[in-house]
Amino acid sequence: MLKRTLTASIITVLALGTATACSGNSGSSVSSGSGSASTPTVKLMVGGIDKQIYLPYQLAQNLGFYKKYGVKVQLSTEQNGGVGAEEAMASGQVDMAGAWYNHTIEFQTKGKAVEDIVQLSGAPGEREMCAKKSGVKSAADFKGKTLGVTDLGSGTDTLTQFMAAQKGIKPGQFHRLAVGAGSTAVAALQNGKADCVMTTQPTVAAIEKKGVGSSAVDLATTAGAKAALGGAFPGASVLARTDWVNSHKDAVQKVVDALVATMHWINSHSAADIADKLPSSFVQNQLVTKADYIAALNEDKGQFLPDGIMPAGGPKTSLATEQLVGNVTTTVDLGKTFTNEFALNANKKEGFTPATTPAGADG
Repeated sequence: MLKRTLTASIITVLALGTATACSGNSGSSVSSGSGSASTPTVKLMVGGIDKQIYLPYQLAQNLGFYKKYGVKVQLSTEQNGGVGAEEAMASGQVDMAGAWYNHTIEFQTKGKAVEDIVQLSGAPGEREMCAKKSGVKSAADFKGKTLGVTDLGSGTDTLTQFMAAQKGIKPGQFHRLAVGAGSTAVAALQNGKADCVMTTQPTVAAIEKKGVGSSAVDLATTAGAKAALGGAFPGASVLARTDWVNSHKDAVQKVVDALVATMHWINSHSAADIADKLPSSFVQNQLVTKADYIAALNEDKGQFLPDGIMPAGGPKTSLATEQLVGNVTTTVDLGKTFTNEFALNANKKEGFTPATTPAGADG
């Protein structure tokens, strides 16, 4: 997953139990221990739970939707320098990962069966933030520049290389620099170590507020992703091992029911309403005020899909980015990397009419 700097505030949230840290091998769903043996417990690690691109996981908890749909979800967040959410899931430390869809493609090329069970966004949720003196107005200007990414090998690294390649700029013609997220990304621009950084909200809002950079490429909305990448790019999702999904379909369906309900709630409520339902440390901290957070969410709320369905063309766009930067050199069966079964069931159960055209077996 994108490696993200863990803020002090998130540590406080975790300590208070808003998100429960995972430990050991989960192996399978178990009784919640609350007296109801039919209530499964699912461990879900998120790749930076306080980031706006990943807000649905905690929002579902705070809205009471996991409980409503009959599942106990233990949320945790990956820590800076620690194991990534998708790796924790693949190794069995947790049952599910709140991570980008593209990891399912990468796992398949390594012989591991992992699938996306619900798609929360149609865009990476990122923006290429560039210093004014950099002269960068689009990816066509990347040549000779130092471009900040969260980590080398991360999703932002792949996207940066992909956008450069689209403009005919080779890897040796620009420099990639790991700058992390939050205050370290802001400092990289402020101190001139990077001409641009690819980052998410609320870091984007902090950069704009400090006047150290502005958005040159919008990958934060589905429309922006289509313009910059050639199609919707499936970002935030829930990933799980295929063998685990097949043996825990009831628990999987309940988690997806809760998250689909959350996506409809996001679609029908304002950014201010959403911010009010999140932990205060998520929306107001050393980087941003609550007003900044709400303004940023208003700007980038278009990344979220209203129904949890993998959009048509999304898997193909993700595969194309992996192939162009050389991460994938073998044949990939996209139909095994995602399923819309659970999301379609969830929408039908609640009487929702899906707005997203579902991807077929070929992506």
